[in-house]
This record gives sequence, structure tokens and C-alpha cells, in this order.
Amino acid sequence: MMSCQPVDRESGSGEACANCGKQGSDSVKLRNCTACRLVKYCGVDCQRAHRKQHKKVCKQRAAELKDEELYSQGLERLEGDFCPICTLPIPLPVNYHSVFEVCCMKRVCKGCVMAAGKRGMFDCAFCRTPCPDCDADHLAMIRARVKKKDPEAVNNLGQKYFFGSLGLQKDMQKAVELYTKAAELGSIDALFSLGDAYYFGEGVQEDKGKAYEIYKKAAMKGHVECRFNLGNHEGRKGNYDRAIKHYLISAKMGHEDSVGKIKQLFMAGVGTKDQYMEALRGYQNAVEEMKSHDRDEAKRLAGNQS
Repeated sequence: MMSCQPVDRESGSGEACANCGKQGSDSVKLRNCTACRLVKYCGVDCQRAHRKQHKKVCKQRAAELKDEELYSQGLERLEGDFCPICTLPIPLPVNYHSVFEVCCMKRVCKGCVMAAGKRGMFDCAFCRTPCPDCDADHLAMIRARVKKKDPEAVNNLGQKYFFGSLGLQKDMQKAVELYTKAAELGSIDALFSLGDAYYFGEGVQEDKGKAYEIYKKAAMKGHVECRFNLGNHEGRKGNYDRAIKHYLISAKMGHEDSVGKIKQLFMAGVGTKDQYMEALRGYQNAVEEMKSHDRDEAKRLAGNQS
């Protein structure tokens, strides 16, 4: 029996079945172990025969590959986190710094909304559709987009049922059904909502394990809050190195609380000063990228009105 060693991918020679040693050729097609990709087999029988010997190494390498994917994907903000008018990333939390337009399902930063208002345009700042006059019109716009299977519209309708807004009766189970459908259609924000539902047991039976699997999917697509949640999860388990990796990613996307978490871990002696400084610099760079004159003015005006 051969030991579980990585195959020689560069030379293309010397590749052999990890169980029987049969060399690969035109007539013998070797296939990688799909879990770890460390070894190859000439057939299913050899793979089964070698499973007991290979299991430990395979499991370890498969976990390493999953980690590589987890920490190398989702390093950029979601497409929906960028204002479609000025094209800049929207500051976090996005709900506070933007307006969600149900007519086109676009999230427009408050700087661009204010700039449009100064030019006398008070309809949707993006598509120029007149804003709904009442809850019924608002809901009708959402349902029209839902009929077209717009994933963000389906997710948005789920949120209305979840909170019982726009005249809808509060129905968390209906909300979860809509979140699930929206996620299947491609909404990453719906994954976040669905993860929260499973985490808190709202509209569905509590299942924190499933919640974190859902958060992982969203984080690997660039969802900042889900990435932060993964950091919290690892921190609670005492996996501080893994937690810091997550926090570094979300901090560099402009998430202030992630910087605070890394600072806490540094002060507690389980993180390093270099990690904290990396997070702080990354956060500051992200914040700088989000700045604009219109956004600063909109923030100032909002402060004067409060």
C-alpha cells in the first residue's frame, strides 16, 4: 500500500493509485480524492479499500481546504452595498446611511438622496419612479417585484412580515419561508436574515449550528455582518486565532466593531499589537474610501435636525 502523499501535479509523471500502485495511463484514468485532492485512485474499489488508511489525513486536509476557502473568499463588499449613483461603498450600518428604494430594489446612499433633493428631484433618486404615497402603494410595489422573482424584493417582503409592517400581520414563519426563497434566488442579505432566524429561533426552531453554516455562505460572498458573527462564534469557543482572522476581514471592509473586538483580544493577551494595527489601518482605509462631500453634508444636516 502507498502512503497518503500529495501527487506530483507539476511533472504529470509518477502518478499512481494510492491503493494498488497502478500507474496512470491512457487506459488507466486516475481520479483525485474529491475531499482532499491529495491522492488519486484508479477506481471506486481501490478508494474504498484505502479509506481506513486515508481517512485521518483526508479529514485533516479537507478541513484545511475549507478554511482556505473561508478566509480567502468574501473579502470585498456585496454589490448591493455600493450606491448605484455615486458607486461608492455605503458606510456601515448600511440601513442607517442609505435609503432602500422599493421601486427598483436599489439602496441609494443618503448623500445622493440629498443631492437629488437639492436639484428638486424627490422621487426615487435612481430610477425616478414617484415614491409611494401610502403603505398600500409601498406594499404593491414590493409585490410587483416579487412576482418577477426579484430576490431582494422577496427578502424585503419577508422583512415586512417579520416585523408586521405596511399593514401586514406579523408572521415570522412566513418571513422565514420568504427568506429561504430569496436566498435560493441569490439574495445574500436573505442569508443573513435566515441565519438570524435560526440563531434566535424566530419563525423556525432554534439551530445555532445551522445558523453559522448559513452565515458562512453569506460571509464568503462578502456579507460583513455575517463575517463579524463568525468571529464572535469562534471567540466564544476560545478559538481566538480564527476569530481574529474573521474580524480582520470585516474590519478592512469598514466594520468598526470588528476593530474593537481585536483591540479587546489584544488587551486580553490573546491577540497581537500588529493584528490590532492591521485592523485599524484597514478600517481607516475603508472609511476613507466611503467618504464624499454629499455624504458629509447629509450627515451634518441629519445631525442638525435631531
